[in-house]
Order: sequence, then C-alpha cells, then structure tokens
Amino acid sequence: MTTNRKPDMNEKICLITGANAGIGKVTAQKLANFGATVVMVCRNRQKGEAALNEIKKKSGNANIELMIADLSSQAEIRRLADEFKAQHNRLDVLVNNAGVYLPKRTLTVDNIETTFAVNHLAYFLLTNLLLDVLKQSAPSRIISVSSEAHKYGKVEFDNLQGEREYKGIPAYSNSKLENVLFTRELAHRLAGTKVTANSLHPGAVATGIFRNTPKPIEWLIKMFTMSPEKGAETSVYLATSSEVEGITGKYFEKKLEKYPSRIAQDDELARKLWQVSEQLIGLNQGISTTV
Repeated sequence: MTTNRKPDMNEKICLITGANAGIGKVTAQKLANFGATVVMVCRNRQKGEAALNEIKKKSGNANIELMIADLSSQAEIRRLADEFKAQHNRLDVLVNNAGVYLPKRTLTVDNIETTFAVNHLAYFLLTNLLLDVLKQSAPSRIISVSSEAHKYGKVEFDNLQGEREYKGIPAYSNSKLENVLFTRELAHRLAGTKVTANSLHPGAVATGIFRNTPKPIEWLIKMFTMSPEKGAETSVYLATSSEVEGITGKYFEKKLEKYPSRIAQDDELARKLWQVSEQLIGLNQGISTTV
C-alpha cells in the first residue's frame, strides 16, 4: 500500500543517466520537485541544457546540474565518475536509466557491441566507480531500469556481444536480463552496507528508444504505450519511498515487487556475468569492484 505523502528529498543528491528525455527526464523533474539536488547525465549538451532549464523552471529548484558523458565509452564513464566525486562527497540515489535500441550491430570506441555496452556495461561500470561514495552516504539506493523484455532474454557467453548472431530486439532483451542479473549479484555483494539495489520494469512507455525501428512498428509501439510520466512512477517510488527502505535485490513493476523470469533468478549465472563484466571493463585500469 502506497501513500500520497510528498517525499522530502532536501539535502539528498540523486544522479540520473539519460536524463534529458523520456523516463529519465520525468524522474529528474519529480526528484527536483521533491527538493533533491539532481545531477543529470546526458550525452548531448544542447538537449541536456534545454532539459535542465525546463526542470529548474518547473520545479523552482536551482540545485540541478548537468554532466555530459557518452555512456558507450568506458573512458567517458570514468571521467564522469571522477567529475562527480570532485564536486560531491555524497550520493544518495543512483538511477541507471540510459539505454539504446539498435537494429544493426555496431561497435563502440572500446570495440564492444553497443547495445551491450550502453545497456549493461555502463550500468556496471558507473555503479562500481561510485560505490565508495554510495557507501559513505548510506542508507543509499541504486536503481536500474530494466524491462519486461528481460523475460525474452538469454545470456550466451559465446554470443554475449552478438558475435555469432545479432538482432536488435533479442539484443535489447538480453541487455535487460543482464540488468536484473547485475542488480541481483550487486545486492548480494552489498549485504550489510545499507546500500540497496533494485531493478524495475517501467511499463511499455512511449519514449524515443525505439526511434530506430521501421516507422509502422514505431507507430504501433506508440499506440499501445503509456506516457513517460506514468512510466517514471516506479523509478521515483524506488528513489524516494520509505516503504522500500532496506529492500534490496528485487524487481519491481507498478511500484510493486514482482518475480522476474526464472533465468533472472539464477545466482550462478549472475556471478558469472559479473566476472565477465569485470574483465570487459578492465580491472587493470584502476577500478576495484570489491564491494
């Protein structure tokens, strides 16, 4: 049972990736309305600044910041984390929200398949880089936006980056499964720290993520989807509600805990994915993922 009481997020610092549009922008707006200091992570400076100015105006909250990073690049993610920690000594809420859908296989500057890099490895790397500040800010929260599409996903370590075969929708579904598995293993590793980690399905939301689909399919998607305002409700709930204080390693939909797919509850698979992800972010480049 949820309450209608307005959360008090004064003195809380929240970082949101993909914050200039869709669910990310609405999440940033809501948290700003509640008084939080909101750090918006965006890839495009012009779009980011336009969203920041709009959120400031609507919320009356001047404590909105913009950081620019291309989350397909591990160097950019590392720079983002360094810049954040240079400016802030605490982080109360991290919302891993940014995502892509790509119909054709492409590679990032790190020679990693892009859907996998942005939708999974960016969550993994940024979270690990910010764990020290999250721990010193505890109780704090990590929220990763997944999707019901995870139920159609697979983790095949010999085709993790579409090396053998790549199709856009299966690759997207796989990455959303990886979000749930990452959250599950992260929660296990953070036991006793008072840092919680949960994932969520926002609902079928009309955002720009599927803009690369053929026009008839994009039109159908828009016909049967909800607004970003509705889709952001669970992210905002997990970021602010006292009802989920201390709850970790869970999967939510419509502000309620749900069971993810059976494969998403496979602890051995989650551990192996973590280990492979560690290797792909380069432990020899100065990141410690001991949590």
